Amino acid sequence: MLRWLLVILLALLIFSGLRPWLEKLGMGRMPGDFRFRLFGREWFIPLASSVLLSFVALLIGQLL
Repeated sequence: MLRWLLVILLALLIFSGLRPWLEKLGMGRMPGDFRFRLFGREWFIPLASSVLLSFVALLIGQLL
């Protein structure tokens, strides 16, 4: 269980860091992606984009 929590945390950190590049591709504006301001900082939680990118990675893994 702890391993999955760490994986999810790392994925969210990576997606947050790659947010400007992913927005150019249209990611981050899906209905399940959350963006809000808290304590003067903009927070971004890309749930739908994470699921979509995981599905694409799964398909690529199955083909190789």
